[in-house]
Amino acid sequence: QVQIEESEGRVVQTGGSLRLSCAASGISFTLYEMGWYRQAPGKQREFVARAPLDEDTYSSPFLVGRFNISRDNAENTAYLQMVNLKPDDTAKYSCYVVLRDGGSWSWGQGTQGTVSS
Repeated sequence: QVQIEESEGRVVQTGGSLRLSCAASGISFTLYEMGWYRQAPGKQREFVARAPLDEDTYSSPFLVGRFNISRDNAENTAYLQMVNLKPDDTAKYSCYVVLRDGGSWSWGQGTQGTVSS
């Protein structure tokens, strides 16, 4: 069974940067897909970015240019680099992984990212 470990979140100031990581273990093959969603208080969960295996990464059109996802396939680890952060980016960021094409999703525990004004 896959285990997912996410980096700890922190508080950053407006305009600052934050990098999140998501490491999957307990498997002996490269994950099909890794990505993030986020949910702010009182709002619906929204897609942030995804990194399919051997395909281009994709970020939400609302976040492109500020949020970038990358992955280390050998380590089954994904990174979410966030720059020029705004208070509206304050949310719980949750990493997901998909083991195989068409397979089920597994979620990490989530990381709180807070942007102070």
